[in-house]
Amino acid sequence: MSAPLPILDVDRINSFYGEAHVLHDVHLKALEGESVALLGRNGAGKTTTLRSILGLTPARTGKITFKGQDITNLPTNVIAELGVGWVPDNRRIFPTLSVQQNLEIARTKRGGKNREWGLDRVFRHFPMLKELLKHKGETLSGGEQQMLSIARTLMGNPDLILLDEPSEGLGPLIVREVMNIIEELASTNITTVLVEQNSVLALRICSRVYVLDDGKTAHEGTSEELTANEELKKQLLGI
Repeated sequence: MSAPLPILDVDRINSFYGEAHVLHDVHLKALEGESVALLGRNGAGKTTTLRSILGLTPARTGKITFKGQDITNLPTNVIAELGVGWVPDNRRIFPTLSVQQNLEIARTKRGGKNREWGLDRVFRHFPMLKELLKHKGETLSGGEQQMLSIARTLMGNPDLILLDEPSEGLGPLIVREVMNIIEELASTNITTVLVEQNSVLALRICSRVYVLDDGKTAHEGTSEELTANEELKKQLLGI
């Protein structure tokens, strides 16, 4: 039997900020329903990789395929409409809108087996948000804003979610809660690509991992393999 085709295939992309060459032949694949960690030291190119997938920092060379379609040169809004969701590192919720308005404004209806996210389903995964329904985004704590950011992305009914540093700035208990929610997404058949500075947590909840070093793909494999390789973890991640 042939191997299943990836839902996301990043094939040797090169991305730039102006004339600064940031990504060098970066590659990454993710299968349907898979959780993939993208790790590396600060400045390794992790966020730029997500931005390139989204078309925010378009790759100058290489190819990005989503569900079999070349999205390398598509506008960001078209990529989102195809089913790519993004949870940015600064959350970007609407501060003057209520929790309900933040969720409703992102609601998208598309066909397919994953296209079931509405308020009721969101509240089953995020019961805290139901209690805060009428609260404005600016009044929420950092953890509540992060949960709202993830929930708002789910309201767009994506097949793929890109998460950029979801634990940043959060206390340990809230981090655990956020990570549990990300882990749950695997049971909903949503593919996730997780950029996370807390590599121990990322390796725990993701099945496979890619490590970037100086804008290049320095390692790929299972999370178990990297977790067990102390020398490689120290070399690539400093842990």
